[in-house]
Amino acid sequence: MGHPHFLLVTFPAQGHINPSLQFAKRLLRMGVHVTFASSTFARRRITEKTPAPDGLTFAEFSDAYVDGLKPGDDIDHYMSELRRCGSQTLIDLITQSAEEGRPITCLVYTLVLPWATKIARELHVPSAMLWIQPAAVLGIYYYYFKGYGDLIRSCSNDPSWSIELPGLPPMATRDLPSFFLPSNRHHFVLPILEEQIEILDEETNPKVLVNTFDALEPEALKAVDKLNLIPIGPSIPSAFLDGKDPSDTSFGGDLFQHSKDHYIEWLNSKPISSVIYVSFGSISELSKPQMEEIARGLLESGWPFLWVIRAPQNGEKEKEEDELSCREELEQQGMIVPWCSQVEVLSHPSLGCFVTHCGWNSSLESLVCGVPVVAFPQWMDQGTNAKLMEDVWKTGRRVAANEGGVVEWGEIKRCLEIVMGNGEEGEEMRRNANKWKELSRAAMKEGGSSDKNLKAFVDEIALDCY
Repeated sequence: MGHPHFLLVTFPAQGHINPSLQFAKRLLRMGVHVTFASSTFARRRITEKTPAPDGLTFAEFSDAYVDGLKPGDDIDHYMSELRRCGSQTLIDLITQSAEEGRPITCLVYTLVLPWATKIARELHVPSAMLWIQPAAVLGIYYYYFKGYGDLIRSCSNDPSWSIELPGLPPMATRDLPSFFLPSNRHHFVLPILEEQIEILDEETNPKVLVNTFDALEPEALKAVDKLNLIPIGPSIPSAFLDGKDPSDTSFGGDLFQHSKDHYIEWLNSKPISSVIYVSFGSISELSKPQMEEIARGLLESGWPFLWVIRAPQNGEKEKEEDELSCREELEQQGMIVPWCSQVEVLSHPSLGCFVTHCGWNSSLESLVCGVPVVAFPQWMDQGTNAKLMEDVWKTGRRVAANEGGVVEWGEIKRCLEIVMGNGEEGEEMRRNANKWKELSRAAMKEGGSSDKNLKAFVDEIALDCY
């Protein structure tokens, strides 16, 4: 009996690639061979920094966007090319692997790739979805397409409006994924998600591997009877979790890595729990007025801060009109960097608070590292994640925007004072953050819930194939 051989295909965005690579490395430690398929752009950015671990093979498909998707590109054309090129690549990979005597035993794919499921079905290969958002968000999407669409579409800016879906906490309009809101400009997403859910619904035992853990979302994991949700997270580098691979700190962890010595040295010079870390992920673009409000809020708070402000892409220089008016003052109180190793920063003892856009990777990392948050969601699933962190897991405080959609400096300072302060609310958030830190690590340790869930899944796949 040979080793299982998994084909893992991921959408070429950093929020998809990071958890997929961590998932791949866990499979490798279980003796599974993994072929990791994504676009040429993603493969090039991953492997140019660090060689792949033994047992991991990269396959790429050209999608006519060799430099990645850029602002202004035709997203419908991009998704069409991704489907066309990716589909042919998967067919070739599965066929060739079978001919070489090392057949694919399971195809695992991330969201917005419904065509991957169809190919697996046509070629009689077992498949599973890797859901890289919380189980609660999958539940919202599922029920939107299964009878609750009209009710969700009726959401309004009325603060009293809310909806209760099976197994999920009550949701106000701002707590829903942004694709449901009237302000949504990404109209291509919902039809793809609908196609994905319809395909899953057609299967007799649809398996969805979820980047969460049992203790974190016990109700949401059972909210959809039709789907077999298997919590296998959090998908964070091993060195910060189960310790099985102390060297596993950063492979593929960021597509835009830089030297980290200077900011780690700066963090080392700060007192315990004194630093505010600010990052809005790899995609969100904040307006100039919003950046100015954040800057003033940080300055008025009085705490030292580490703020990630991404440099313009393609080596362009920052335009003069985009520069912060108080940059010099900011750099006296804190440090501004274009990139950092986020989990390493969040694990640092000087960290006291994380101002985050609430992307799911960042949200999980804050939980794993036991850092309370100021939740500053922008779009996609981030409003739901912020709702869970504030009201369910109680590890942070969410900011409120003004009528123009800008969060003012006074509101930012107010939330920072609550989370960083010594009052009862701040103390409770720190206690809860520490509780989730312990529970997340317990889930991933040998014999923990997520560890057992993934081993059982791999064993079942291996058994079905031999």
